[in-house]
Amino acid sequence: MNMTPKEIVAYLDEYVIGQQDAKKAIAVALRNRYRRLKLPREIQDDITPKNILMIGPTGVGKTEIARRMAKMLSLPFVKVEASKYTEVGFVGRDVESMIRDLVYASINLVKDEHKAKLTVDIENYVAEKIAKKLLPELPKGATPEKLESYSVSLEKMKERVKRGEVDHLRIELDLSHKKNFDGGGENNLPVEVIKIQESFSKLLGSMSEGELKKEMSVAEAKEYLKAEAGEKLLDMELVKQEALERAGNGGIIFIDEIDKIAVSSKNSSRNDPSKEGVQRDLLPIVEGSTVSTKYGTICTDHILFIATGAFHLSKPSDLIPELQGRFPLRVELDSLDEEALYKILTNTKNSLLKQYSELLRVEGVELTFEDQAVRELAKVAQKANEKTEDIGARRLHAVIEKVMEDLSFKADEMDGESITVSAEMVKGKLTDIIENEDHTRYIL
Repeated sequence: MNMTPKEIVAYLDEYVIGQQDAKKAIAVALRNRYRRLKLPREIQDDITPKNILMIGPTGVGKTEIARRMAKMLSLPFVKVEASKYTEVGFVGRDVESMIRDLVYASINLVKDEHKAKLTVDIENYVAEKIAKKLLPELPKGATPEKLESYSVSLEKMKERVKRGEVDHLRIELDLSHKKNFDGGGENNLPVEVIKIQESFSKLLGSMSEGELKKEMSVAEAKEYLKAEAGEKLLDMELVKQEALERAGNGGIIFIDEIDKIAVSSKNSSRNDPSKEGVQRDLLPIVEGSTVSTKYGTICTDHILFIATGAFHLSKPSDLIPELQGRFPLRVELDSLDEEALYKILTNTKNSLLKQYSELLRVEGVELTFEDQAVRELAKVAQKANEKTEDIGARRLHAVIEKVMEDLSFKADEMDGESITVSAEMVKGKLTDIIENEDHTRYIL
């Protein structure tokens, strides 16, 4: 977390074009959290985060800035939509659930970090379990010589298991151990393990837990046993304690569409009291309160809240004054012009163009884009945004997909070919659509 604001902005520049004001505001907010933790405890408690309200149209980088920032610094992060919450007393999600979601995210983050430190121990646990299944069972009362011989054979078999030499062999594994591996939270097992459990729960549903055994390949067994090893080797109390502390001091909650719960004085309706009720329920969470979760209680005083909204039909001043005051930093994000869209396609890490090139490389096709073709893509996306609703950089996904549709469909027949996307190809695919406003609406 020890990154300077300049370093944070430089990292975000690799993924988000422009929007320097928003990047700087978030970079400073994060750096202040690091500074706070270096101060004496009595001062720390009085320094609360300066929550941020980002105002701007969809698709200009609001979510991407926050998501990349949290990932870079390994911070617990959740994105929620304000419009999905309901006032206390109504059917639906209450605002406290966003705090519980943050704690779950923190639990998973800390678990993954602890498991990474236990990689060798987990690998040994899995290898030994499988090796014992593959070797003949040692009889009771075995002589010291047989015990020593078995020990040598076990070590050799463990090495073979680790190298993947016996992945094709089949063993019987006990699947009765159904306890959740996250200490009581949601099921976060590998997909392969979940499929195994689901299939055998159906097949063996009438059997008791102690009888749930299944024959599977060693490769499948490794996935199941990794999860089991994580449960046995992780200190879940330590994980919970660290996760709660991390969420409380470093957690970030990204509240999208906050403008949807703003109550405009000009456009009042029967739903407005409920919208205002959600704001009032949100207020104590943002101001600082204690929330109970299945992992323990968490104080929200030092959680960073980033709220965003387009505010097309309302304005920030339509939020209740108390909530406005809890978002002292206001940042307006710019709409994306043609040049910005071009830079998004060419200057960002893992850009859409690179993604398509890598996807077709799987089929043995070398795909390249002429510079003029890229500029034409940006131009078309900009025109579509002007003619219909402005959805920012998201328009590029639909525009490129339209150009690539036929190539992607036939790619499996083009192994070894090199394809260059030209400006003429782009125009041929998109010009008629852009000129016909009704058709433009279908480029979502």
